Amino acid sequence: MLPMADIERTTLDAPVEIVDYDPRWPQVFAGLRDRITAAVGGLAQRVEHVGSTAVPGLAAKPIIDLTIVIAKRDDLPAVVASLQTIGYRHEGDLGIPGREAFVRPPGTPPHHLYVCAADNENLARVLAFRDFLRTHPDTAHTYVSLKRSLAHRFRTDRAAYTAAKTAFIDGVVATAMSETSPRADA
Repeated sequence: MLPMADIERTTLDAPVEIVDYDPRWPQVFAGLRDRITAAVGGLAQRVEHVGSTAVPGLAAKPIIDLTIVIAKRDDLPAVVASLQTIGYRHEGDLGIPGREAFVRPPGTPPHHLYVCAADNENLARVLAFRDFLRTHPDTAHTYVSLKRSLAHRFRTDRAAYTAAKTAFIDGVVATAMSETSPRADA
């Protein structure tokens, strides 16, 4: 985990740092999930642990990614209001339609919080990528190697780091989704 001084620093301006898997990440996720679930109640169908910290054994940026899954987009205003009561600030979709982002409350572990409707295409892609890495260790290993290389190359440019991973991620998602799609000849 990061030292307390780094926890308080905005994660978007921090250098790209890939660290070895931390076995505490699932517990950090669970604590955040429980707090969020208590605030939003029945508006959340579930809270998903996504991103690299959700893949056991995978090196990652030490930032937990969570997605609140809601039944329908119409529930968003009530979710935003509920999250505000525990210190989250709504940022909008940040260029990804249907995925709403939030700034974390001060003093909480480094994390990114999103809200998506259950039928959101981006959510399906994120879950497919996570689940594929969980079940395909060779692909996960290749991804770690790529991330470490890119983190070294783009240490102070998070946007370039993220963009440089896109082709790999898109390829894995395409493979994952083709494996889970029902076959027409079945």
